[in-house]
Amino acid sequence: MNMLNKLKIAFILALTITVAGCGSKTKPNDTAAQTDTTKTAAASSTKTILVFGDSLTAGYGLDDQSESYPSVLQTKIDSAKLPYTIVNGGLSGETSAGGKGRIDWLLKQHVDVFVLELGANDGLRGIPVEETEQNLQTIINRVKAKYPKAKLVMLGMQVPPNMGATYVTAFKEMFPKLATQNNMTLVPFLLQGVGGVRTLNQKDGIHPTAAGAKILAANVWQVIKSIL
Repeated sequence: MNMLNKLKIAFILALTITVAGCGSKTKPNDTAAQTDTTKTAAASSTKTILVFGDSLTAGYGLDDQSESYPSVLQTKIDSAKLPYTIVNGGLSGETSAGGKGRIDWLLKQHVDVFVLELGANDGLRGIPVEETEQNLQTIINRVKAKYPKAKLVMLGMQVPPNMGATYVTAFKEMFPKLATQNNMTLVPFLLQGVGGVRTLNQKDGIHPTAAGAKILAANVWQVIKSIL
């Protein structure tokens, strides 16, 4: 074979390899584009659950945020393959009055399910039940006005008996009353199975341990799974 033929063959081989290489590069790009589109579609179908509360929701005293009951609740939602993402709107020390002043900022993001956990700090401070009730109703009204299609959930609370029988009863009854008036799904008592149980609470006797937070999440999940 003369030199001219050898050069022609070498040129053809080089051209073939180049074209084949270009073709192979387009496939990963196409796949990536399809993946991005799928992710975008999935993200757009995900709904938001806003859990609005105090230190119980914030996970006060726990070693890691993932141990808070909203985070544990998220794992249950994920395991059930439900398209919801929880936003933890808990703030330690929050009262109903404080929540009333903070809610508008959190409602800047779209809310599909609103979970209200407030009032415990009011009760421990002996704030009149009527005042707490008015504040909670204002918060609920703002959520309903901004997102009328949002599903509403009320987490009931109780106060220690040393607050006096009259106050204890009025406080406990406030939550189902508000839930009924506003067509909210009610979790009768968030701390059911945890409140007063020494081994499930931190040294302060008020905030649950990681094990206690799991029970709180189960209490909420048992009630709200039917509306998700």
